[in-house]
Amino acid sequence: MSSSTKTENLPLSVFCSCPDAACALRLALRLVEEKLAACVQTLANMHSVYRWENKIEQTEECMLLIKTDSLHFETLRKRICSLHPYSVPEIIAHPILHAEPKYLQWMLAQLG
Repeated sequence: MSSSTKTENLPLSVFCSCPDAACALRLALRLVEEKLAACVQTLANMHSVYRWENKIEQTEECMLLIKTDSLHFETLRKRICSLHPYSVPEIIAHPILHAEPKYLQWMLAQLG
């Protein structure tokens, strides 16, 4: 790929679990304030079951649903890692393939 080839900027929906509502709100506000996310929704009362250090764990968590784009993802990922209390935070991005065009226009306009 030549340096003159432009990479398409894709809208993304990013999932990130948090240990509690206070952490979720703190991260959501920071990501929107820093224009790394156009919108962050916090979903409370999620029950997680997972294996960690060879033990089955169960915990109550909150999920962040973060709207961003591929141009901001790496900075957003690093920012979440720097602020998040987990040593290995869940950060999973999915491309938004179909959406209301006016919403996508608004969303992309909110990012720094």
